[in-house]
Amino acid sequence: MSILLGGLLACNPSTEGTNKSRGNEASEIIGKVEATIAKDIMTPEVLYSFGRVGGPILSPDGSRLVYPVTYVSIDQNKTNAELFVMKSDGSEKKQLTITNTQESNPQWIDGGKKIAFLSNETGTSQIWSINPDGGGMKQLSRFGEDIEGFAFSPDGTKVLFIKQVKTTQTAADRYPDLPAATGRVVDDLMYKHWDHWVASVPHPFVADLVGNKLENVKDLLEGEPFEAPMAPFGGMEQLAWSPDSKTIAYTSRKKTGKEYSLSTNSDIFLYDVASGQARNITEGMEGYDTNPQFSPDGTKIAWLSMERDGYESDKNRLFVMDLTTGEKTYLTQDFDYNTDAFSWENNNTLYIVTPVQGTTQLYKVELNTLAITPITKGYHDYTSVAVANGKLIAGRQSLSQPTELYSVDIATGEATNISQENTEILANLTMGRVEERWIETTDGKQMLTWVVYPPHFDPSKKYPALLYCQGGPQSMVSQFWSYRWNLQMMAANGYIVVAPNRRGLPGFGQEWLEQISGDYGGQNMKDYLAAIDALAKESFIDETRLGCTGASYGGFSVYWLAGNHNGRFKAFLSHAGIFNLEAQYLETEEMWFANWDLGGPYWDTSNATAQRTYANSPHRFVEKWDTPIMITHGELDYRILASQGMMAFNAAQLRGIPSRMLIFPNENHWISKPQNGVLFQREFFRWFNQWLKPGQSAAATE
Repeated sequence: MSILLGGLLACNPSTEGTNKSRGNEASEIIGKVEATIAKDIMTPEVLYSFGRVGGPILSPDGSRLVYPVTYVSIDQNKTNAELFVMKSDGSEKKQLTITNTQESNPQWIDGGKKIAFLSNETGTSQIWSINPDGGGMKQLSRFGEDIEGFAFSPDGTKVLFIKQVKTTQTAADRYPDLPAATGRVVDDLMYKHWDHWVASVPHPFVADLVGNKLENVKDLLEGEPFEAPMAPFGGMEQLAWSPDSKTIAYTSRKKTGKEYSLSTNSDIFLYDVASGQARNITEGMEGYDTNPQFSPDGTKIAWLSMERDGYESDKNRLFVMDLTTGEKTYLTQDFDYNTDAFSWENNNTLYIVTPVQGTTQLYKVELNTLAITPITKGYHDYTSVAVANGKLIAGRQSLSQPTELYSVDIATGEATNISQENTEILANLTMGRVEERWIETTDGKQMLTWVVYPPHFDPSKKYPALLYCQGGPQSMVSQFWSYRWNLQMMAANGYIVVAPNRRGLPGFGQEWLEQISGDYGGQNMKDYLAAIDALAKESFIDETRLGCTGASYGGFSVYWLAGNHNGRFKAFLSHAGIFNLEAQYLETEEMWFANWDLGGPYWDTSNATAQRTYANSPHRFVEKWDTPIMITHGELDYRILASQGMMAFNAAQLRGIPSRMLIFPNENHWISKPQNGVLFQREFFRWFNQWLKPGQSAAATE
């Protein structure tokens, strides 16, 4: 859809279908794409045509919901988020905004009479409100800085919001006579994080809503240099209002510098709005404590909790505390799976999102009995859950479908797609069959492996195959949908995809998850080889045309297998992978991760676990590299520096190994910009086609 418009346009009954500009210069609005699909097969361009559906927010009476959808323009190399409203049964769907700005973080206010949201219409991200029919749009906040998230108090009188607070002096701050100096003076750790230099931290603020303005703005952590919510991924889910609007729960790890880099010990604080005093309700709980939610009557609070400090992939437990007695209850103690998200139905019942056996499902939790009951099953991942008038409203995706919103019958688990955002595109695509296989590992255990077949698969033919190595390391190979590591995209290019849930992944019990810590290059690598060996025996796979790929820890896996595959593979591709573990220990920023997963520093010669880890670093096996390898990396990746990829590429070049490197100067650990995403996909298949489809010319692969 191409519409010329300058500013924010509401779809109200009197203006819908017209173009009204609030700006001086018209620009093309990024909207829903009418994808051109050739021969019912997915391409990178089709992949970027899908509308990306965000989380739904239910109206107070549960009858309606508002949600964002993000559209992509490859030509403009950017995205655009719009808001939609509909009834909770999927009827009366309506696009609320049609703009060339970003609308996000919607929520119902004024008892469901209005919707508040964030928009960057004025150049910074500010709070606006609009009627559910698209009229009556007003700007509520006017700060010089971006507001990163917000929530109105239940009584509608106050607004809780997040914005950045400066914590680091620049050179110009320290030396005013050097205004053009760009050097950074660093005295402590955590000076960089994921993809940015740390110059500020997010803080929660509370303000009175007076008319259409925010007044009496107060920083809940005034004078404190700590994050709340926690960077880089925390948002409004780490803060919550009590139902009586008197208390704010917030998540913070009250540490800085080296202490912050070594610890995952965050806590839940209850902030009294009237007095400005806060108290820690998770004192003595040593791991991550996050995502508080009050019960509907305000007598209880639930949150997610990890037990051990320094272990970011510990079991994510569900806790509830009685706010009158202070008694804490561990609701999922006898449930050997993580809780990814949760939602209250009433004061005694919650619904949780849980990774189980290579899928992510919805479960019901009863406080009185601690009973945990499955609601859904099948080949899919639920990504969120909310309760609406006896139904569950949830985001759901799979290996064959991007996220859509579903209405789920609690009694039967039957789910109905109510957003239908991508129905037309999917109807014109043929997806490859997804198969669940259980493969015996070298130590006699059973491992779930997803196998994705090419569209129009012919068992009488022989196909090349790609072993997909998962990142994380502790991230389940589920029924995930990705715009970069899309297994259906690989299958659409004529490859059989083998995706094992090797050791070190959640969803298969805590023992399976924890085996990987301190054993990089160990049993999980044997699991990978067991999976590809089992599939290579199939008559429809050409065992002489096997490839291997992955990102992050999956990229590490590619580098390690390149020196230990005994001729199995004919081509490798690693993105954002760790090549040299000794360098990685001192290059990364979150030292808790390196200490737990690697076992500790490489100079600790008395630490047998750490010494085993570094002895298995991929760079120590370069002399055995004998197979073409491609390396991709982002230069803004401060988790795994681009120097890791450059070292691997240089090693391959010096060894005379056919190799290629794709470096993104403006990408971080992921590839987020549309044209870079398409470039990655094209080069990915150009590389593998070159080595695994020898009859295909170089020109054809382009």
